[in-house]
Amino acid sequence: MTIWSSGAATPSAPAGERSFVARRTSFDAVVPATWDALAARSPWATPFARWAFHRAWWDGYGENAHDETVLVVDPDAEARGEDAIVAIVPLMHRHGVEPTDAARETTLRRDPGGTPTPLIPTDKVVFFGASYHADYATVLADPADLPAVASAVVDLLASAAGPHDAHPEPWDVVDLRRLRTGDPALDALREAFSARAVSTGWAVTVEQEDVCPVVSLPQGADIDGYLATLGKRERHEIRRKVRRAEAAGSIELVPSRDPLADLDAFIDLHQRRWGDDGLFPPTEGGAMSRRFFRRLFELLAADPILDLRFLEVDGRRIAAGVGFDDGESVYYYNAGVDPGARDLSPGVVMVERYVRDALARGKRRLDFLRGDEPYKYEWGAVDEPIRRLLVVRT
Repeated sequence: MTIWSSGAATPSAPAGERSFVARRTSFDAVVPATWDALAARSPWATPFARWAFHRAWWDGYGENAHDETVLVVDPDAEARGEDAIVAIVPLMHRHGVEPTDAARETTLRRDPGGTPTPLIPTDKVVFFGASYHADYATVLADPADLPAVASAVVDLLASAAGPHDAHPEPWDVVDLRRLRTGDPALDALREAFSARAVSTGWAVTVEQEDVCPVVSLPQGADIDGYLATLGKRERHEIRRKVRRAEAAGSIELVPSRDPLADLDAFIDLHQRRWGDDGLFPPTEGGAMSRRFFRRLFELLAADPILDLRFLEVDGRRIAAGVGFDDGESVYYYNAGVDPGARDLSPGVVMVERYVRDALARGKRRLDFLRGDEPYKYEWGAVDEPIRRLLVVRT
């Protein structure tokens, strides 16, 4: 049975014929199986919605945020003694400047165009949980329940903080990022916030936060068939670089049989490529990143959703990629390369092998995730916008 804290609870306004109640809880109080079962009900949930990702994030970066996890329950089912939890909304809040920021500042990665509406440094801001490092976020619920779920959540956010809240001052901004275009959770939340905007003095806007370039993989095609869909210049360059690497020896993209044991090898390749600009510099922030990745690999070590691979030339590892595979899509999350193998174009060759393998396994999408880095478009990726729902207390 899932346990939650006795925080403030407010009845939602009717949404259709259903009315739910939202309650503050803590991430630690939620049973993992309950979390993942609700994520499985949402067609818009991705590997970033899994309990393991959020557990690893709180273990790695939790000192820089404050837990605001919300459970939404059906009071009628609860009165009957039945399983009453209909949704989980992973939330957290941060203050513009946290006490630990001087040593371990964690910032939201800015898209190249800049954040449309900046935040005021002194604001208390409510975000989706783990959204500093998750590329997608959503509400964990059946789509049919989303209007009533959103109404309950907004009622809770409009209420005073409960006595359990260590930071009882009202929030200044609700900044819900990483919402995919088309996700009905975005529409439900926007409508619920907008319905309260006049009476509460909230300003509600939806903005484009970033883009995720995504490659749609043609069914039944092999690598040559796929490359034929690209422009002549891109096709020529990819083939030229792959042939040059093949001339240096046999090339394999090798899945790790023991991701946890191979994590240090990935970190090493990542650091060789990015140095202090990467995830793992010799700083307190770098230590937090290492802790996050280690916990993620520990929790998903036996789960095929975690995808760690090494590009090898004659058995020598020259690049590594960490991603996720949910059965339909391959998510290209992070990578590292050996600068000493630059003449073999390890980045291009590794992506070519990823595409080749995804086609062979019948995958439909290669998702490069957030950011409009030019190399993604050389593979025919098309932008899928990521939205930001911004609610400002005026």
